[in-house]
Amino acid sequence: MTKHTPPPSDGDGDRIIEEPLSEALSRRYLAYSLSVITGRALPDVRDGLKPVQRRVLYAMNEMRLNPDTAARKCAKVVGEVMGQYHPHGDQAIYDTLVRMAQTFAQRYPLVDGQGNFGNIDGDNAAAMRYTECRLTDAAKLLLDGIDEDAVDFKPTYDGEDEEPVVLPSGFPNLLANGTTGIAVGMATSIPPHNAAELIDACLVILDKPDCSTADLMAHVKGPDFPTGGVIVEPTASLLETYETGRGGVRTRARWEKEETGRGTYQIVVTEIPYQVKKADLVEQLAGLIEAKKAPLLGDVRDESAEDVRLVLEPKSRNVEPEILMESLFKLSDLETRFSVNLNVLDARGTPGVMGLKQALKAFLDHRREVLVRRARHRLGKIEARLHILEGLLIAYLNLDEVIRIVRYEDEPKAKLIAAFDLSEIQAEAILNTRLRQLAKLEEMEIKREHGELSEERDGLLKMLASEAQQWKLVGVGLKDVRKALSPETELGRRRSHFAEAPQVDAEAAIEAMIPREPITVILSERGWIRAARGKVDDPSELKFKEGDKLGFIVPAETTDKLLIFASDGRFFTLGCDKLPSARGHGEPLRLMLDLDDKVEIIDVFAHKPGTKRFVASRAGYGFILPEEEAIAFRKAGKQVLSVDKKGSAFAMPITGDHVAVIGDNGKILIFEVAELPEMPRGKGVKLQAYREGGLRDATLFSAEEGASWIDGAGRTRTWPEWAEWKGKRAAAGKLAPKGFPTSKRFRPKGA
Repeated sequence: MTKHTPPPSDGDGDRIIEEPLSEALSRRYLAYSLSVITGRALPDVRDGLKPVQRRVLYAMNEMRLNPDTAARKCAKVVGEVMGQYHPHGDQAIYDTLVRMAQTFAQRYPLVDGQGNFGNIDGDNAAAMRYTECRLTDAAKLLLDGIDEDAVDFKPTYDGEDEEPVVLPSGFPNLLANGTTGIAVGMATSIPPHNAAELIDACLVILDKPDCSTADLMAHVKGPDFPTGGVIVEPTASLLETYETGRGGVRTRARWEKEETGRGTYQIVVTEIPYQVKKADLVEQLAGLIEAKKAPLLGDVRDESAEDVRLVLEPKSRNVEPEILMESLFKLSDLETRFSVNLNVLDARGTPGVMGLKQALKAFLDHRREVLVRRARHRLGKIEARLHILEGLLIAYLNLDEVIRIVRYEDEPKAKLIAAFDLSEIQAEAILNTRLRQLAKLEEMEIKREHGELSEERDGLLKMLASEAQQWKLVGVGLKDVRKALSPETELGRRRSHFAEAPQVDAEAAIEAMIPREPITVILSERGWIRAARGKVDDPSELKFKEGDKLGFIVPAETTDKLLIFASDGRFFTLGCDKLPSARGHGEPLRLMLDLDDKVEIIDVFAHKPGTKRFVASRAGYGFILPEEEAIAFRKAGKQVLSVDKKGSAFAMPITGDHVAVIGDNGKILIFEVAELPEMPRGKGVKLQAYREGGLRDATLFSAEEGASWIDGAGRTRTWPEWAEWKGKRAAAGKLAPKGFPTSKRFRPKGA
C-alpha cells in the first residue's frame, strides 16, 4: 500500500483547509452571486449604469473623446477599457459600447458612433476596427464634475490606477435610458422614459417632498421608448407599477390606413414595439400567413428605408382595418409587453426594488451630494488661491524690501518667510513672480481677483451651511439640464404616445371569414384526429392505421370549437377549421396538445354557446360547468375539474332536471340537478357517499320522461319506479334494481 505523504508546509501551517464541502460551496457560490449582482448585472440607482458602461464612458472621457473632438477607433477605446479598468473579453466591452450608441436601443445615446453600429432589423455592428466613436452631449452631462471630487474613486483591478464608483449624473439616467439584466437569483428590467418629464417630476419632489406617485404621474405618464409605438396599458396598472416597482407595459405598433383605390386599402406600420427586431417581425407575420393562423391577413412586405415602413395587405377589402390589426396584435409581436422590475443597487450597494418616487429621490440625494462635494472642492481651490493672493499683496505693499531680499540675500525664500510671516507657498509664489507683473495695474488686478474670490467663498460657505439652499441649487441645475433635453428638441421630443386598446371582437371577425361547412371529426382510439367533409353515413367504412380503430366521431361545422375532455380534468380547445384533412389518417392529437401518454381522452364534442355540462370525478364529486368556461386555446389546455389519482369520469350536457349516479358498490342515488352548484372550475360537491370505491357512472333525465338504461344488447329499458331511489345529494343510495346491467353502467362504455 502506498503511504500518503502530506503536502509541504509553507511555514505558517499546512495549506490544506479541512471543511465540509457543502459549506465551502455555499460560501463560494454566495461570493460569486454577490459579485454578479453588484459587479455586472444590476445598475446603480444614482447614475443608472452598470460597471462596464461606467468604465467605457470614463475611459472615453479620459481619452478626451468629447462631442466637439474627432472620433477615435472603437478598438482603441475597447483596448483602453480592457487594459485599464475592465479585464474581461473585448467583445463584451464592444457590445456594451455599441448598445450605448444605438438610437433604437437607447433613448438618449451616450456614445456617438460613426460607421455600422447595427440596425433595427437585428443586424450586428461592424467589427471594432472599422467603427469610430466619441461621447455625446448626454454622456457629458453624466460626467460633468468628475474632475472636481464630485464622487468617490476606488482602485482599479490591478491597483495601478483609480476609477469612479459612480458618475455625477446630471440627469436621471436610470429611468431615462432604462436597462435590463439577469443576475443570480434576481433580475432587472427598466423601460426608458422621457428625461424632461423625469426632471419635472424631480422638481415636484423638491417642491413637495410628501407628494404621491399619482402626483408624479401628472408629469411621468409612462415610458418613452426610442422606437416609439403606442402604449395601451391602463393608467391604473401603470400607477401600481410605479408604486411597487413591478409590473408591465403593453406597447403596440403605430399604424395608419392607406387607400389604394377602388375601395381597397393597405395598412402601413411606421413604428414597432421596443426591442422587436423588424426582420423577425416580418418573418413572423409571413409565417402566420403560411400556417393560415392569420386568416384576415393577405400579404406582408417590408418597404423600409431609414424609417420603418411595413405594408400589410388584408385578405379582403371587406375586412375592417381595426379588426385586422386587433387580430394581429394578439398573434404577433406587433404588440408586446415590457416587463418592469425596478431592481437596482442603492447608494450602499444593496440590491432592492424601488418605486418611481424612491428612484427619483435617490437620484436627488446623489445630486445634492455631488453639489456639496463640488462646492467643497471649489472652496479648497479658492482658499488656496486667496492664500497666494494675500502673499502677493504683502509683496506689493513692501515691494522695495522684497526686491532687496531677492537681490542680495543668499537664501531669499527663508528671509521672505521670516520678514513678512509668509508661508512657504506664498514665498514660492513671490519668487516666481515676473518683473512685468510688478506694475501698478497688476496690483489692482490682484485686489479685484481677491475681492471676487472672497465673495464667492462667502457664498459657498453660506450654501454649505444651508440645506434648503442646497436643494434649491439642485433644482436650478436640473432646470438647466432640462433646457438641453427639452421636448421641443429632436432628442427630447416624446416618441411613445398613449391610447386605449379598442374593444373589438377579432375572434368573431375571424370566424366570420371562415366558410361555414359541415364536417365530421374523427378521433381514433390511439389519438389520430382528422376532419371529413360533410356527414359520415357509415362509420364502418372509415380506415385507420393497423391496430387502431374508431374512438370518437363528432358531427360539427368548420366554424365550431372542438372541446376535448381529458381524464386529468383538463379541457383542450381546437378550431375545427384547423383540423387536418381526412384524406389520410390525420395527425397525432398529442403533438397538437400537451397531452401525456398516461392521460385518457374521456369525451370529444363541438362547443355550443349557452350549453352547460355536468362534470364529475371518480372520487364522487361534481358540479355544473358553463361550456364557455372550458374554452382555452392554450396548448396546455385549461384545468377545470380537480381530480385525484383515480382520474376524472365524464362531462355530459344538462338534458334534464334529475341526476342518477351509481357507485362501484352498485348503489344508485337520484337527486335534482338544482342541488348542484354552477362553477367555472374546482372540485365540486359530493355526489354520493361511498365506503369503498368511487363513482362508476351517471346519467341525466327529466322527471316527465322518466329514467331508463341501455342493456348489453343495446336495448333501452324503462325504469318506472325510479322515484324510489330519489334522495338528497351526498346520500348512500340503494342497490340497483333487478335487471340492471352487471357492468353497473346506465349505458355501455363508449355508447
